Amino acid sequence: MSFPEPNNPHLAGVAVACSEGHFSGGRTSTKIRTMLLGAICVCVLLGILAAGLWPFHAPRNEVSWLSGGNGLFFGKHGSIVSAGSFAANRSPSDSSCSIEIWLEPGRADSSSSILAFYLPASRIVPLALRQSLGDLKLERRSPKVAKINANKIYVNDVFSRLKLVFVTISSGETGTAFYVNGALVKKSATFRLSGEDLTGQIIIGNAPATTDSWSGKVKGLAIYDRELPPAEVSQDYANWTAGWTTSGRPDTAKSEGVVARYLFDEGKGSIINNQIDSATCLLIPERFFILHEQFLERPWDEFRTGWHYWKDVGINVAGFIPLGFFFRAYFWAVGRAKRATWLTIALGFAVSLTIEVLQAFLPTRDSGMTDVITNTFGTALGAIVCVWSIKRNCFARAGVSLVFPLEKRESQFRS
Repeated sequence: MSFPEPNNPHLAGVAVACSEGHFSGGRTSTKIRTMLLGAICVCVLLGILAAGLWPFHAPRNEVSWLSGGNGLFFGKHGSIVSAGSFAANRSPSDSSCSIEIWLEPGRADSSSSILAFYLPASRIVPLALRQSLGDLKLERRSPKVAKINANKIYVNDVFSRLKLVFVTISSGETGTAFYVNGALVKKSATFRLSGEDLTGQIIIGNAPATTDSWSGKVKGLAIYDRELPPAEVSQDYANWTAGWTTSGRPDTAKSEGVVARYLFDEGKGSIINNQIDSATCLLIPERFFILHEQFLERPWDEFRTGWHYWKDVGINVAGFIPLGFFFRAYFWAVGRAKRATWLTIALGFAVSLTIEVLQAFLPTRDSGMTDVITNTFGTALGAIVCVWSIKRNCFARAGVSLVFPLEKRESQFRS
């Protein structure tokens, strides 16, 4: 658009001066707004990095000895692991084995891993004992079992009272029996355990490959390669709760078929001795750990049907919307309007991927591709909202101007 030249040279000079002052002021104010927008982008980026990588290191292993008696207390991030692996002493077809564990949960609303057997070579968890709110959940993950539903069984209201409970799981040819404080509470003829299910390293207080911390007290653990009859289950409960013999040690005459027995009576140190085999003593590391940390776990492996999974998906999408919104606005403001949207989405993907790679080295975080997908989607949503806001002059209505100086606008339009 052209303007007629003024006839009066003095007026012409004034007009030129005013015009130069106007554009100079416009350039200055636009530069300030761009710098402010850049500062907001930096703050958003730092906030996302801090949230994704906190606490930036492996925290202290929150496992401590109980002061009022035998046992260990497991805090928010605490776990222990056996020094060696348990081997199957009998044929895989022999479905005779038993577990006794004396414990007290710290929370009634927890769904987490209490104890798990783990085979490092094949990365398989043959057996996992879990707390599912107030219930006990037993998972058998054998590669020979095709149906996933057949691998899980629940025992109701075992932990609902938040008291010490002595749990016995005894499996034989007729099925698996579950006892609480020496009394039979459930029996399943279809759910059976075999000797190979109780093989590998033991992890107590967490899962082998992901952060699934359990909080509470553990006061005793025993593993058998045979089925325990009801009378012996009742007697063992009495022995454990009474402190075994007057010396605090179990009767050696009652050690038939015992693979491991941990009394948790050391009271100090970082080792819990196995009274049967010292090669499989339990170790208390100084730092919280994941035995086999997942690296960019596949989305279909991460998928869960519970509310917690979908809540995390929503948080990951919403958390990256500000990054998409403000970086899209910044790239537009600095003159990269043509490719600003794609550049913003690529940035969101790169930031998310960097976080997930680094999370593989942090035991309190999980590294997976689901977060990369949801974070990138959140970035795209933020960028789309920014474009929509610019087209409808939402910034101007809110009193914020993202208009360029005239020469920058003209150069963009010409290109």
